[in-house]
Parts: sequence; C-alpha cells; structure tokens
Amino acid sequence: MGESKYEVLQLVPDDVKPKTLLVRSPSSIEKLMDLLAIKGLTFPLIFKPDMGERGWMVRKIISEAEAKQYLSEIRVDFIIQELVDLPLEFGVFYLRFPSQESGFVNSITGKVFLSVEGDGMQTLEELIRKKDRAMLQWDVLKTTYANRLQTILPIGEKMELVSIGNHCLGTTFLNQNHLINEKLSASFDRISKNINGFYFGRFDLRCASLADLENGSVKIVELNGCGAEPAHIYHPGASLWKGISDLITHWNNMYRISKENHARGVDYLSFCEARAIYQKFKMKVG
Repeated sequence: MGESKYEVLQLVPDDVKPKTLLVRSPSSIEKLMDLLAIKGLTFPLIFKPDMGERGWMVRKIISEAEAKQYLSEIRVDFIIQELVDLPLEFGVFYLRFPSQESGFVNSITGKVFLSVEGDGMQTLEELIRKKDRAMLQWDVLKTTYANRLQTILPIGEKMELVSIGNHCLGTTFLNQNHLINEKLSASFDRISKNINGFYFGRFDLRCASLADLENGSVKIVELNGCGAEPAHIYHPGASLWKGISDLITHWNNMYRISKENHARGVDYLSFCEARAIYQKFKMKVG
C-alpha cells in the first residue's frame, strides 16, 4: 500500500507491458496533449492514479474533453496507459521462495466485465435495473449512459458497461485455477525472474487466448505485491471456508518469503515506517 504503480511497472520487462506514462499533478490539458503526441499515444487510453486501490479513479478516456474532465478531478499523480484491446483478462498470482530456484502460479482469476444483453424490447435502463451487479453501479452508469438509457438493444446484442476489470466496479471474478499447469508456471517464472527482487504478487494482465496465457504472451497492465489477494476466492457461490483456508495459505507463504528474505539481509518494515506509509496513502486517496 502506497507504492507507485508506475515505478513498480517499470520493473516489468518491456515486451510484456503496454506503453505507460506518468503525469505529475497538477497538469494542464495542453501539456497533456503535447505529451501524448510526443509519445505517440492516441485515444482511447486508460487513466488511473499512480497510488490507488480498488478501481478508484480508473477510467477509460476516449477524447480530449474527457481527459480535461479527468484533470479537473484528479489531485494526485496519475498514469496514462495505452488501451490493451485483447479479449481476455486475468489476475495471475505467482510466488517463489527465495531458497528455491523456481517459483509457481497458485491462483488464476478470470474476469468477466459488467455487461447487459438486449432482448429487442427493453431499454438500456431497464436492462441495467434488472441486473443486480449493474444496479450497484447505477449512480455512475446513469451518468455515463445518460444519452442512451432509453435505447432498446437488439436481440442478442451485448453491451459492455464497464471496461475496468475491478470487483468494486461490477466485474465478476471467476476461479480459473484449472488452467494452472507446469508450462504456465514456467512462463511466469521466466517473466518474474526478470523483475529484480520479486517473489510474491499478482499480475493483472490481458491476452488474446488461453494458449497465449500459458506461453506468457501477455500484456501486464499492473503488478501488485503483498497487498494483492488470490482473487479466485471471490468466485460466485464459492465456499467461505475454502476462501479463508486459501487466505491462510496465502499469508503463510508471504510470511515464509519474508523470513527467508530477512535471513538474506532484507530489513523488515518497522511499525513506524508502515504507519507513515498508510497515513500518506490515506491522505492521497482519502
């Protein structure tokens, strides 16, 4: 908590991450547009705080007008990331014990974005109101789609309402642990060993196919460390007790890695340091 997402992402090999820029706050729309032109980035883009959590202020920006609106609201440094237009999104949790040569994947979460499907009779507003997950996002959706709420979607037409893969924004998390195999673990072991000092965390990524996932042909949009969870536990209808058991295993792995790293000369974070980081984080996003 409190790490710079941009600094963490810079540790990830270039071939498996999208082009990403850091924008210092405050900034003007003129400076922003000049920066995009210099870097060769065009809309649509993803804007998100450099320090944040659970989807706070993460938005898909499709125009200069929306970028200007974002600048008027954001009060912290933020990231601009090229939109990764690949169909599949996963959270892949990897760990390696420092005393061991190889690591492994122990959690894969598939993400299904919040969407509705037309029946040729109901308006978009009616479809949203009939869907529990969508209604939880109603305050945002009614503004985002203000000009389309009375539109009737044709039979079978699917409309993605939120394109950000966050549970708090209506995305469904699915347990995809059946996809874990030796080849997939070896692929993420290869990627992870190119990240200096990385032993434990979740890759949030997009890919074109399951074969690409297995081969490590992915685009990593974010890398989260000890604050990340094995999000497969949020699968609809999943057992509470199995989820608790998985979290206990998760924390035990974190503890063992911390102990092994400490034995290798890595200092523990003190209580005062941790409190200062937390207070800085709350001040930034609170």
